[in-house]
Amino acid sequence: MTHYDIALIGSGSGNSFPGPEFAGKTIAYIDRGVGPDRVFGGTCLNVGCIPTKMFVHTADIAATPRDALRFGVAETLDGVDWPAIRNRIFGRIDAISQGGLEYRETHADNRDVTVLRGTARFTAPKTLEVALNVGGTETVTADTIVIGAGSRPELPGHIEGLVETEPLTSDTVMRIDALPASIVILGSGVIAAEFAHILSGLGVDVTIVARSGTLLRGQDEDIAAAFTRAISDRCTVVTDFRAASARRTAEGIELRGTVDGAERTLRAAELLVATGRRPNSDLLDVAAGGIAARANGRVRVDGFQRVLGLDGEPLEGVWAFGDVSSRHQLKHVANHEMRIVRHNVLHPEDLRRSDTMPVPHGIFTAPQIAAVGMTEAEARALGREIRVARQAYAGIAFGWALEDTTGFAKIIVDAHTGEILGAHILGEQATVLIQLLVQAMSLGQTPADLARTQYWIHPALTELIENLLLQLDG
Repeated sequence: MTHYDIALIGSGSGNSFPGPEFAGKTIAYIDRGVGPDRVFGGTCLNVGCIPTKMFVHTADIAATPRDALRFGVAETLDGVDWPAIRNRIFGRIDAISQGGLEYRETHADNRDVTVLRGTARFTAPKTLEVALNVGGTETVTADTIVIGAGSRPELPGHIEGLVETEPLTSDTVMRIDALPASIVILGSGVIAAEFAHILSGLGVDVTIVARSGTLLRGQDEDIAAAFTRAISDRCTVVTDFRAASARRTAEGIELRGTVDGAERTLRAAELLVATGRRPNSDLLDVAAGGIAARANGRVRVDGFQRVLGLDGEPLEGVWAFGDVSSRHQLKHVANHEMRIVRHNVLHPEDLRRSDTMPVPHGIFTAPQIAAVGMTEAEARALGREIRVARQAYAGIAFGWALEDTTGFAKIIVDAHTGEILGAHILGEQATVLIQLLVQAMSLGQTPADLARTQYWIHPALTELIENLLLQLDG
């Protein structure tokens, strides 16, 4: 058994936790790794945000011939070299991952950091047993425990035979040897939507399957409905599907279920399951450490990121951040929460909260989607008196240049105070445009404050936001 000042679990956003401020503090840096190969560096770098966006951009380029004729341009897609695409992307990412590990293990900056590659589990409060990836175990105790252990894909347990089919997940699909001719994507959330865009853009025949009546049902209803219509032009969309069983055949896979009570079988060369991710709290056996978790596995924390015990009170010296505790499962949230934990560990007399800002998110599909704050339905359910404005891309000059007939922005404000409660955008560069409204909400600006106190470049896409705000001015 070895005692440390700090035990840090997870190499995602947690990789930015150690630094010169902790000089002289001994740190056990415990990392299980992500994906089948247990690579270092967390979900975002290796199997999440970064590689998927590199694939998204590639799919955007491959998809341009689809719309070119509308602009009087004749284009063809002559081919997709999947191994070249994959190797280009992971040739960069794997080098970063390996370099990060080598830095933590060997650089003089980390003389007080001991890297333990393996899966940690609590055996008692502030006591961890680490099953090392290379074999054997090591027991670690620490005065401070920082949990950034992340999450992993989860397969629905009610679908007979699903595990036996060995379906692809977001951890494995990007490293396959060859693109399948066809694929069924089980799931209709963010991960499913992004891979539907990537794979269809690269020429795969995609069927995307939703349990509900629309894709992206967690988004504002208008956004979800518009995206479902838009993706239906490129993919087969099956809604209200209740999956019951799956099996692998000589031709590929069969996914059986019902739609409105009628039996239906979906067939494709491959199956991708993208129905959600589960926090890694079960691998940690957090209850043995006296740590409370929600029914969905999320470690319970307060607004300062202090872990709550089984009695609901904060545990002294135990902190958590990111996917293992956050409902958002977003890298920018994990980064922010990690910085809050870092400050609070260093300055226990001056604790800061992590939950003081509106949380935006983006979905990198075609069309892009971005949102922040409440949906219209959420605002109404809370009994708020609201005003809602909507602006189409087709109503601004650059929208004409794009020949955009589907994109729009939507904003929800308090009818009395003008407080911006939520904003939602579907269309070109939505993930960039939303930042104007994120900033306004964070600074407490009203539509009039934002619309009338600055110039808006004509004919830039930002006029979408200007015209949206002007509808609510006054």
